[in-house]
Amino acid sequence: MNNILYKNRFLISRRFTQLFILTLYFGANAYGWNVVTGNLSSSIIFGVIPLSEPYAVLQMFAGGAVISADILMGVLIVLFAYGVVGGRFFCSWVCPVNIITETATWFRKKLGLNQKENTLVFSRNIRYWVIAVSLILSFVFSIAAFDMISPIGIAHRGIIFGFGFGWFFLLAIFLFDLFSQEYGWCGHICPLGGFNALIGKYSLVKVSHDKDKCLYSMACFQACPEVEILGMVGMTSKPITGAACIKCGQCIEACENDAFKVSIVGLAQQLKG
Repeated sequence: MNNILYKNRFLISRRFTQLFILTLYFGANAYGWNVVTGNLSSSIIFGVIPLSEPYAVLQMFAGGAVISADILMGVLIVLFAYGVVGGRFFCSWVCPVNIITETATWFRKKLGLNQKENTLVFSRNIRYWVIAVSLILSFVFSIAAFDMISPIGIAHRGIIFGFGFGWFFLLAIFLFDLFSQEYGWCGHICPLGGFNALIGKYSLVKVSHDKDKCLYSMACFQACPEVEILGMVGMTSKPITGAACIKCGQCIEACENDAFKVSIVGLAQQLKG
C-alpha cells in the first residue's frame, strides 16, 4: 500500500491540489469564504493579493481594455511565480481540464488506442497559432476571444456555479483526447499552455536526469505528456529545460531507479546547457 502511494505521489498531490483550489473557489461563492475569490483568470487572495492570468490580460489589452493597477500587479505576481516554478505547472497542478485529459489518456491505454494506426498525429505548434489567432480576434472584436470559449473557464465556472451546457464542451474534449491523439487538447491545441510555456521557459524549478541511474527502459517516454522535452535524456545528466514541461512528475513516478528528481537550476546553467 505504501509503495503504491509513493509511486503515485505526484498524481495524488496534483489531484489534491486541483480539488483543494476548486473547493476554495466553490466555498467563496457558496459560503462566502474569503480565501480566494474570482476565477482562474482573475482572483484575489484573502481580499488583498491580486492574481491575474497574463494571457487573459494580454487578450484584454489587445481588445482595447484599460488595464488597472491591481490587474497589472496581479500579472506581475503570477509572472514571478512562473519565473520560479514554471508557467506550465498551472496545467498539471491547477487546471481542472487536466483531470479530464489525463482520464482520457488512461482510457486510451486501457482500450489500446495508443497504437499509431489508431492515432491522428498533428503538430504541437498548433497551440502557438491559436495564440496568434486569439489575439487577432480579441483586437478585431474587442473581447478576450479565447476566454470567451475557454474549456478551462467553462470547467471552473461549471464546478462553482453549475455546468448547464458546459458539460458538452468538456465531454467533447474528453472524446477528442480519447479518439484523436494522446493529450490532444493540452499538448497540441490549448493556447494557455503554449503561452505559459513561453513565459516560464527559464523557471528555476526543473526536473533533472541522472544518466548513471538510468535503466533505459523508456518508461519515462511512455509516461511524459510532452515527450519531446526528454530528447536524448538517457545519454546525459542534465536538467530538463524544455519549456513545455508541465512539472507533473510522471517521469519521476515511472522511473524504477529514481533517475529523475526535482531540483533548482539557475538561469546561467540553463543558458549554458
